Amino acid sequence: MNASEAKDRYAVIGNPVGHSKSPFIHGRFAAQTGEPVEYGALLAPMDAFVPHVSAFIEAGGRGLNVTVPFKLDAHAFADSLSPRAAAAGAVNTLRVDSNGIYGDNTDGFGLVRDIEVNLGVSLKGARILLLGAGGAARGVVLPMLERAPHTLIIVNRTAAKAEALVEQFAQAATDAACRLSGGNARAIEAGAFDVIVNATAGSLEASLPECDDRAFGSGTLAYDMMYGAQPTVFMEHARKLGARGADGLGMLVEQAAESFYVWRGVRPDGAPVLAELRALLAAPSHA
Repeated sequence: MNASEAKDRYAVIGNPVGHSKSPFIHGRFAAQTGEPVEYGALLAPMDAFVPHVSAFIEAGGRGLNVTVPFKLDAHAFADSLSPRAAAAGAVNTLRVDSNGIYGDNTDGFGLVRDIEVNLGVSLKGARILLLGAGGAARGVVLPMLERAPHTLIIVNRTAAKAEALVEQFAQAATDAACRLSGGNARAIEAGAFDVIVNATAGSLEASLPECDDRAFGSGTLAYDMMYGAQPTVFMEHARKLGARGADGLGMLVEQAAESFYVWRGVRPDGAPVLAELRALLAAPSHA
């Protein structure tokens, strides 16, 4: 048997998927851990998620990362869900084993790990402001609450969406002894926050989410889930107000590391892969 035949097959599925960094990241993780993993990319038509996944599994596929726009399809496809996937209402990681198809969501874990380990900011006892109440925001609320912050305020242009998230996670907030509230931009409390997370897609259109400038202070970490070769408009705005800006590249790497752990039971070290990816993004070809 040659080396390629001995490897377990994994892939990222999405539309589009050609830009995905996941094959690079998981290739590095496989090399680092010595796990026999072969990882590719799978482009599926918008209306053909299930047949493409089924064919991949029938051909021996062991697991998938799921990206836009299929995270809800993956949630429906899974036979069983992790608590964090159930809370997120979306799945970004599928594992195939003797028990069937297991759906997990590692996005929120990736965010928390990047903030706490890579950026060195503890969420325990912190005042956190979450901008946005869509799928990206929903996926990170429970993992953040599990770190026992002092306060978590969810702000969204449509206040009702933020209030719905507050209602959904009320029990988890109580369990964590965290004060959870939400509404529109007027719901932001006075004073600077320890962490502000931009979970809106605003940076894709170079637009800023609604947020009081006074929420940013010299001790604030302003974290944008988006990333690019250049700092996002949100990060630039935060820096002008004296805050520290960070993008979501570390979240991408750390959610991938958690997916790898879900599949293989081995946790790779994200830091060197993040450093390599950061250097690649900064290269002239990405400018």
